[in-house]
Amino acid sequence: MTQLLPDAEYTLLHQGTVVPAHPLALDHTRALDERRQRALTRYYVDAGAGGLAVGVHTTQFEIRRPEVGLLRPVLELAAEELDARADRRPFLRIAGVAGPTGQAVAEAELARELGYHAVLVSPGGLADRDLDYLLERSAAVGEVLPVIGFYLQEAVGGRYLPRDFWRRLADQESTVAVKAAPFDRYRTLELVQGIVDSGRGGEVALYTGNDDNIVGDLLARYDLCGPSGPVTRRFVGGLLGHWAVWTRAAVRLHELVRRAWAGDENARDRALSMAAGVTDANAAVFDVRNNFAGVIAGVHEVLRRQGLLEGTWCLDPAEDLSDGQSAELTRILDAYEWLRAEDGFVTAGLEGWMS
Repeated sequence: MTQLLPDAEYTLLHQGTVVPAHPLALDHTRALDERRQRALTRYYVDAGAGGLAVGVHTTQFEIRRPEVGLLRPVLELAAEELDARADRRPFLRIAGVAGPTGQAVAEAELARELGYHAVLVSPGGLADRDLDYLLERSAAVGEVLPVIGFYLQEAVGGRYLPRDFWRRLADQESTVAVKAAPFDRYRTLELVQGIVDSGRGGEVALYTGNDDNIVGDLLARYDLCGPSGPVTRRFVGGLLGHWAVWTRAAVRLHELVRRAWAGDENARDRALSMAAGVTDANAAVFDVRNNFAGVIAGVHEVLRRQGLLEGTWCLDPAEDLSDGQSAELTRILDAYEWLRAEDGFVTAGLEGWMS
């Protein structure tokens, strides 16, 4: 029997919140920088995030390699900081799991041991497995912890997953949410339709992972037909690599979106006015011009400029900023005051987070 989400976190998940994907802090030798790793977690909590996803793509999947051996330490550090810092309010603790069924189940068991509430189940690296295998794998993981399904874009290892896959995933009682990150309007719609097709689709929260269309996803309303009649669904929050940077700005954006859902047209207009800028910023951070080659280094560079990281080092020495990416990041910071405003917040908190 799967472990259930605590009531407060279940409510938070379904009401919607901001969930950054946690990066990995390394020093110049590419060893874990524990002090800065803790500082990042503290930053996200103090910025107002409602959860964290640790051990996911932004954390670098290579942490699982035996010669690296960082999966447990990274999950432990975040858990320790959340125990100390986020115990006064509901806070979603999400661990990424990857690999074939045995590996994914073992990683879920580790996450449960360390106090995580749910797992984000990555389909990456399993292109040779059929859909039945992926569903059976999710069910096996769901025996350990509640599952967040994941539609990963093909550019970083994902694959096409049809409407019926999402219906069958939603049918599994352990599925509590899905993250839609195909970076594709048609596939995103198919995912929502598949969830709505399920008799328990209303129990599955929708989170955007489409970093290229964050505001659009959050403001969109899906009026569809479910098994019992008309259904209206929304993406209630985001679980995003993009939100690993400028997190307080993301929290403020989500607050605008929530007011827009309640009928505040001024808030809707303000959120819409930021939509193009958010996508523009994401293009620079994620290195879209070079097919996402510098995506993780781009996240690191924003955090480095703010003082949260020492450098842009990744576990793979070949991963770094692409030519022209740093200049693009400078351009978007010059262009958008609401991004630059985050620097003051980080400066004010940095000494405490690093202590």
